[in-house]
Amino acid sequence: MLIAGATSTAGLAVAASLAGAGARVVAVGSNLKRLQSVLAAAPKAALYECDLTDFDAVTALASATGPIDGLIHLVGGWRGGGGLAGQTDEDWDFLHSHVVATLRNTTRAFNADLLASSAGRLAIVSSVSVDRPAAGGANYAAAKSAAETWVRAVGAGFAKAGDSAAAVIFVVRSLDGLETELATRVTGLWDETAASANGSRVVLVSEDPASV
Repeated sequence: MLIAGATSTAGLAVAASLAGAGARVVAVGSNLKRLQSVLAAAPKAALYECDLTDFDAVTALASATGPIDGLIHLVGGWRGGGGLAGQTDEDWDFLHSHVVATLRNTTRAFNADLLASSAGRLAIVSSVSVDRPAAGGANYAAAKSAAETWVRAVGAGFAKAGDSAAAVIFVVRSLDGLETELATRVTGLWDETAASANGSRVVLVSEDPASV
Protein backbone atom coordinates (compact mmCIF):
# COMPACT_ATOMS: atom_id res chain seq x y z
CA MET A 1 0.00 0.00 0.00
CA LEU A 2 1.51 3.30 -1.05
CA ILE A 3 1.06 6.34 1.17
CA ALA A 4 1.81 9.66 -0.54
CA GLY A 5 2.55 12.28 2.07
CA ALA A 6 3.54 9.62 4.57
CA THR A 7 5.39 11.86 7.04
CA SER A 8 2.30 13.82 8.11
CA THR A 9 0.59 12.89 11.37
CA ALA A 10 -2.18 11.27 9.34
CA GLY A 11 0.35 9.48 7.15
CA LEU A 12 2.10 7.99 10.17
CA ALA A 13 -1.22 6.83 11.62
CA VAL A 14 -2.24 5.21 8.33
CA ALA A 15 1.19 3.57 8.00
CA ALA A 16 0.91 2.09 11.50
CA SER A 17 -2.63 0.83 10.88
CA LEU A 18 -1.82 -0.77 7.54
CA ALA A 19 1.37 -2.34 8.85
CA GLY A 20 -0.54 -3.68 11.84
CA ALA A 21 -2.98 -5.32 9.44
CA GLY A 22 -0.08 -7.06 7.70
CA ALA A 23 0.18 -4.83 4.63
CA ARG A 24 3.42 -3.97 2.85
CA VAL A 25 3.76 -0.22 3.36
CA VAL A 26 5.42 1.97 0.73
CA ALA A 27 5.99 5.43 2.19
CA VAL A 28 6.59 8.32 -0.20
CA GLY A 29 7.61 11.86 0.67
CA SER A 30 9.66 14.79 -0.54
CA ASN A 31 12.45 14.40 2.02
CA LEU A 32 14.20 11.08 2.67
CA LYS A 33 15.46 12.18 6.08
CA ARG A 34 11.95 13.00 7.27
CA LEU A 35 10.72 9.69 5.85
CA GLN A 36 12.80 7.85 8.44
CA SER A 37 10.08 8.76 10.96
CA VAL A 38 7.74 6.31 9.22
CA LEU A 39 9.88 3.40 10.41
CA ALA A 40 8.74 3.98 13.98
CA ALA A 41 5.16 3.37 12.84
CA ALA A 42 5.86 0.71 10.20
CA PRO A 43 9.34 -0.79 10.76
CA LYS A 44 9.34 -2.74 7.50
CA ALA A 45 8.13 0.14 5.33
CA ALA A 46 9.92 0.85 2.07
CA LEU A 47 10.87 4.53 1.85
CA TYR A 48 10.94 6.51 -1.40
CA GLU A 49 11.80 10.16 -1.89
CA CYS A 50 9.94 11.59 -4.87
CA ASP A 51 8.75 14.91 -6.23
CA LEU A 52 5.14 14.00 -6.83
CA THR A 53 4.56 17.17 -8.84
CA ASP A 54 6.85 15.73 -11.54
CA PHE A 55 5.03 13.09 -13.61
CA ASP A 56 8.26 11.61 -14.97
CA ALA A 57 9.52 11.17 -11.41
CA VAL A 58 6.25 9.53 -10.37
CA THR A 59 6.39 7.19 -13.37
CA ALA A 60 9.89 6.16 -12.30
CA LEU A 61 8.60 5.67 -8.78
CA ALA A 62 5.90 3.31 -10.04
CA SER A 63 8.55 1.21 -11.76
CA ALA A 64 10.70 1.16 -8.62
CA THR A 65 8.04 0.19 -6.09
CA GLY A 66 6.58 -2.74 -7.96
CA PRO A 67 2.82 -3.41 -8.04
CA ILE A 68 0.67 -1.88 -5.31
CA ASP A 69 -2.85 -2.65 -4.09
CA GLY A 70 -3.63 0.72 -2.56
CA LEU A 71 -2.87 4.40 -3.06
CA ILE A 72 -3.55 6.65 -0.07
CA HIS A 73 -3.04 10.25 -1.17
CA LEU A 74 -2.43 12.55 1.79
CA VAL A 75 -0.47 15.30 0.04
CA GLY A 76 -1.96 18.74 0.49
CA GLY A 77 -1.71 21.89 2.55
CA TRP A 78 -3.77 25.01 3.14
CA ARG A 79 -3.38 28.54 1.87
CA GLY A 80 -5.97 31.29 2.18
CA GLY A 81 -7.57 34.03 4.18
CA GLY A 82 -8.11 37.70 3.41
CA GLY A 83 -11.40 37.32 1.61
CA LEU A 84 -11.55 37.07 -2.17
CA ALA A 85 -8.89 39.77 -2.50
CA GLY A 86 -6.55 37.54 -0.54
CA GLN A 87 -6.76 34.64 -3.01
CA THR A 88 -3.33 35.12 -4.52
CA ASP A 89 -1.84 33.50 -7.59
CA GLU A 90 1.01 32.21 -5.44
CA ASP A 91 -1.42 30.44 -3.11
CA TRP A 92 -3.33 29.01 -6.07
CA ASP A 93 -0.14 27.72 -7.66
CA PHE A 94 0.82 26.03 -4.37
CA LEU A 95 -2.59 24.40 -3.94
CA HIS A 96 -2.85 23.29 -7.55
CA SER A 97 0.62 21.79 -7.37
CA HIS A 98 0.20 19.99 -4.04
CA VAL A 99 -3.49 19.07 -4.03
CA VAL A 100 -4.32 18.53 -7.71
CA ALA A 101 -1.11 17.84 -9.65
CA THR A 102 0.23 15.30 -7.17
CA LEU A 103 -3.10 13.46 -7.26
CA ARG A 104 -3.25 13.46 -11.07
CA ASN A 105 0.31 12.21 -11.31
CA THR A 106 0.04 9.40 -8.77
CA THR A 107 -3.32 8.11 -9.97
CA ARG A 108 -2.18 8.04 -13.58
CA ALA A 109 1.12 6.36 -12.79
CA PHE A 110 -0.43 3.69 -10.55
CA ASN A 111 -3.79 3.23 -12.27
CA ALA A 112 -2.73 0.03 -14.02
CA ASP A 113 -1.60 -1.47 -10.71
CA LEU A 114 -4.89 -0.68 -9.00
CA LEU A 115 -6.88 -2.12 -11.89
CA ALA A 116 -4.74 -5.26 -12.00
CA SER A 117 -5.10 -5.86 -8.27
CA SER A 118 -7.87 -8.07 -6.95
CA ALA A 119 -8.61 -5.33 -4.40
CA GLY A 120 -7.23 -2.01 -5.59
CA ARG A 121 -8.11 0.99 -3.45
CA LEU A 122 -7.61 4.75 -3.86
CA ALA A 123 -8.37 7.17 -1.03
CA ILE A 124 -7.98 10.92 -0.55
CA VAL A 125 -8.90 13.39 2.17
CA SER A 126 -11.07 16.34 1.16
CA SER A 127 -12.76 19.19 2.99
CA VAL A 128 -16.24 20.29 4.00
CA SER A 129 -15.37 23.59 2.30
CA VAL A 130 -16.16 21.92 -1.02
CA ASP A 131 -19.83 21.99 0.01
CA ARG A 132 -19.73 25.39 1.73
CA PRO A 133 -16.89 27.44 0.28
CA ALA A 134 -16.02 30.80 1.81
CA ALA A 135 -14.44 33.75 0.03
CA GLY A 136 -11.31 33.50 2.15
CA GLY A 137 -10.87 29.86 1.21
CA ALA A 138 -11.93 30.03 -2.42
CA ASN A 139 -8.58 28.82 -3.75
CA TYR A 140 -8.52 25.92 -1.32
CA ALA A 141 -12.12 24.88 -1.91
CA ALA A 142 -11.65 25.03 -5.68
CA ALA A 143 -8.54 22.83 -5.49
CA LYS A 144 -10.26 20.31 -3.23
CA SER A 145 -13.31 20.30 -5.50
CA ALA A 146 -11.07 19.54 -8.46
CA ALA A 147 -9.45 16.71 -6.52
CA GLU A 148 -12.83 15.21 -5.66
CA THR A 149 -13.94 15.40 -9.29
CA TRP A 150 -10.74 13.69 -10.38
CA VAL A 151 -11.23 10.86 -7.88
CA ARG A 152 -14.82 10.35 -8.97
CA ALA A 153 -13.58 10.11 -12.55
CA VAL A 154 -10.98 7.54 -11.52
CA GLY A 155 -13.73 5.63 -9.73
CA ALA A 156 -15.85 5.68 -12.87
CA GLY A 157 -12.94 4.13 -14.72
CA PHE A 158 -12.65 1.47 -12.04
CA ALA A 159 -16.35 0.65 -12.34
CA LYS A 160 -16.16 0.43 -16.12
CA ALA A 161 -13.23 -1.98 -15.89
CA GLY A 162 -14.96 -4.29 -13.40
CA ASP A 163 -15.62 -4.60 -9.69
CA SER A 164 -12.16 -5.07 -8.21
CA ALA A 165 -11.03 -1.48 -7.51
CA ALA A 166 -12.60 1.39 -5.56
CA ALA A 167 -11.98 5.12 -5.16
CA VAL A 168 -13.07 6.76 -1.89
CA ILE A 169 -13.16 10.36 -0.62
CA PHE A 170 -12.90 11.05 3.12
CA VAL A 171 -14.21 14.47 4.15
CA VAL A 172 -13.15 16.47 7.21
CA ARG A 173 -13.31 19.99 8.53
CA SER A 174 -9.86 19.43 10.00
CA LEU A 175 -7.77 16.27 10.31
CA ASP A 176 -6.45 17.35 13.70
CA GLY A 177 -7.58 14.69 16.16
CA LEU A 178 -9.07 12.47 13.45
CA GLU A 179 -5.86 10.78 12.32
CA THR A 180 -6.57 7.50 14.10
CA GLU A 181 -10.14 7.36 12.80
CA LEU A 182 -8.92 8.05 9.28
CA ALA A 183 -6.32 5.29 9.59
CA THR A 184 -8.94 2.82 10.80
CA ARG A 185 -11.32 3.75 7.98
CA VAL A 186 -8.57 3.46 5.37
CA THR A 187 -7.52 0.02 6.58
CA GLY A 188 -11.17 -1.03 6.64
CA LEU A 189 -11.53 -0.32 2.93
CA TRP A 190 -10.19 -3.80 2.25
CA ASP A 191 -13.02 -5.29 4.32
CA GLU A 192 -15.59 -3.76 1.95
CA THR A 193 -16.42 -4.88 -1.54
CA ALA A 194 -15.18 -2.62 -4.29
CA ALA A 195 -18.72 -2.15 -5.60
CA SER A 196 -19.97 -0.87 -2.23
CA ALA A 197 -16.97 1.37 -1.55
CA ASN A 198 -16.36 2.83 -4.99
CA GLY A 199 -17.49 6.42 -5.36
CA SER A 200 -18.33 6.87 -1.69
CA ARG A 201 -17.79 10.16 0.11
CA VAL A 202 -17.36 9.54 3.81
CA VAL A 203 -17.64 12.40 6.32
CA LEU A 204 -15.38 11.88 9.34
CA VAL A 205 -16.52 14.91 11.32
CA SER A 206 -19.90 16.53 11.85
CA GLU A 207 -20.44 19.45 9.51
CA ASP A 208 -21.49 22.31 11.80
CA PRO A 209 -22.54 25.23 9.58
CA ALA A 210 -21.58 27.66 12.32
CA SER A 211 -18.02 26.38 12.47
CA VAL A 212 -17.15 26.03 8.78
